[in-house]
Formats: sequence, structure tokens, C-alpha cells
Amino acid sequence: MPSWNEIFLEVQESAKERPDGRPDFDRVRHKYIRALHDLTGRAVIVYASGWLAKPGISDIVVAVEPNDVHGLMSACHGVHERELDLVLHSPGGSPQAAEQMLEYLRTRFDNIRAIVPLQAKSAATMLALGCDEIVMGEHSELGPIDPQILIQVPEGVRYAPAIAILRDFQRAKSEIRRDVTELPAWTPILRGYAGGMIEFCTKQVKLTQEIVARWLRTYMLRHPESPFTTADQRSRRARALAAYFGSEKSYDRFKTHGRPIRPAQLRRQRGLVIRRLEDDQALQDAVLSLYHALDLTFGGAAVKIIENHHGAMYVRVVAQLQVQVGGIPTAGPEQAGPEQAGPEQAGPEQAAPARRRRAPRKA
Repeated sequence: MPSWNEIFLEVQESAKERPDGRPDFDRVRHKYIRALHDLTGRAVIVYASGWLAKPGISDIVVAVEPNDVHGLMSACHGVHERELDLVLHSPGGSPQAAEQMLEYLRTRFDNIRAIVPLQAKSAATMLALGCDEIVMGEHSELGPIDPQILIQVPEGVRYAPAIAILRDFQRAKSEIRRDVTELPAWTPILRGYAGGMIEFCTKQVKLTQEIVARWLRTYMLRHPESPFTTADQRSRRARALAAYFGSEKSYDRFKTHGRPIRPAQLRRQRGLVIRRLEDDQALQDAVLSLYHALDLTFGGAAVKIIENHHGAMYVRVVAQLQVQVGGIPTAGPEQAGPEQAGPEQAGPEQAAPARRRRAPRKA
């Protein structure tokens, strides 16, 4: 397996072959996507974001969001295999978008294997749980799926766990009922929650578990290795597994939305089909080489990539601002929108344009 440094040198060498002298990230990355396809014989689609390479970048450009289904349509165009390796590397995002994306992929493929080279969190965990099996290294991680709600506070906007918001209201009611003088202390907190917030949070918590339970019941719990043979057994186990990732009890267990859920923990959950990447050396080499190429790509302007083994790609980039300082042109930092990069990555940011590069045709 080429090391990160070896692939970095490969990227540097690619610049010598281009008239503009810029590294050919796309060519190097596609080489390793194609190598994974050649190894497995399965279709390969990469769905990856570069939030780790760009700390503090806006959630809006790296998150799982509804428009990504168009990227998947582009990536599925011209793909005739009925088995898919879905390479996931994402901080998560919208549960509704994850549902739309997975349901679309299920119209195109009979078997989907999620491959997690490093992290697939939140809504990306939902995508992984909607597959037939999950391949992870011992260093890889999924995460809780409890919904995170964007709320307005005096300092701006931030994410808050839906379950925490529901508990705030219950605690406020209890404390104010016991002692009305507590009302002034609670007023500024409750003022940040818009009307209908309680109902919205309640529905979101239920929705994420219902989506995941339905997928588990339909796909992973029907795996040939599954010990659950009847529809009733699968339904009950699917609800229990969905609750493990997204219920109020799971919120107390994991304590934070960014908490990693490692393969050893996942293998203790009966019904989940978790494969060790380390058990197949050739597959491990192919997956980690692809991840190194992705990591280097995200060192440039790209912040999200959806790409197949034929080279059809859908790429979102963030523009770099050129700032004139003392007569010497210097590249300014990549900047993003005013929203936080996620509940675990808060920080003020500035707006900058983003653009997408799409494959010329859609499915």
C-alpha cells in the first residue's frame, strides 16, 4: 500500500504533466477509486467531505444535504453493476437528505456495502446502517444519530441536541411549578426556542429512529448471517438497534453527538453486520490508499466529492480569496458561511462563494 507520503509525492509529480503546473488531484484520486473497483468487481461510489482538512468550515458546504442526491444521480449514470461499495467519509447532516439518498441508491443497487475508512457520523451513520453490511477499520467510527437542531441565541446560532431541548422544557416546567421565582432565570433560555419547537424536536427524534429501523428491518437484518429469521424478530430488533443510536437512553450513554462508536462496540450489537477491514489485506490497502488520495484532495479547494469508478464526479469547492498585502499577492484562508461546522465544531466564520463541478449528464 502506498503511504500518505508516497501518494503526496505522486500528486506533486502530477503537476509536472500539466501546463498550469497544478497538482492533478482528480487523476490520482480516480486511479485509486478504479483500483478498488478492479479489486472487488463491484461498483464504487465515493461520498466524502473535507471537514477534517478544513477545521471550522461551514456546515452548509460539507454536510449531508438534499442537493447531494443529484450528485448520486450523476455518479450512478452509466453504472451497470448491481452491487455497490459506498465509501463514506462525512460529518453527517440532514436525516431527511440521508433518507432521500439511500432510497435512491436502493433503486439502483441490489446490494450495498458501506466502507468507512475513518468517520461516518450522524446522518452518515444512518446511511451506513441502511446498507447490507459495513466494512470498518479498527480506527474507524460511526456516531450517534440523535438530531441536532439549529437554534438562535444572543450570540448567534448554534446546534443543540433535540433531546436536550425537550429536557430543558421539562426541567423548566418542573422548577417553575415548584418555585415561581425561577421564571426569570429560565426566560432567556426559553426565549431562544421558537413556537412549535417541542413538537418539532419530538418528531425529529422519532423520525431518525423510524428511518433507521425500517432500513435495518429491510436490509441488514435480512443478511444471510442474521440470527433473526421472522418478521416479528426483525422488527423488534430493528427498533432496539435504532434506539441504541438515537434514543434518549443513547443520549445519556454517549453524552455528546460527536462521541465515536467503534467497531468493537458495534459488533456487540446483535444483527449489525460489521466487517473488519484488517481481515482482507488487499481491500485494506485499496481503501486506505483511496482515503489518502481523498485527504490530499481536500487539502485543495474541494470540500465535498461524489464520484464513481468511471470518473464521473460531482465536486463542491470553496473559493480562495486573493488578498493584496504590501504589493505581494497572497492566498487568503478559505472561508465559509456563518453557520457552525457542526455541534462539535463551533466557531465564527465568514461567507465566501462555493461552486460545484458536475458530470455532464445525470441518470
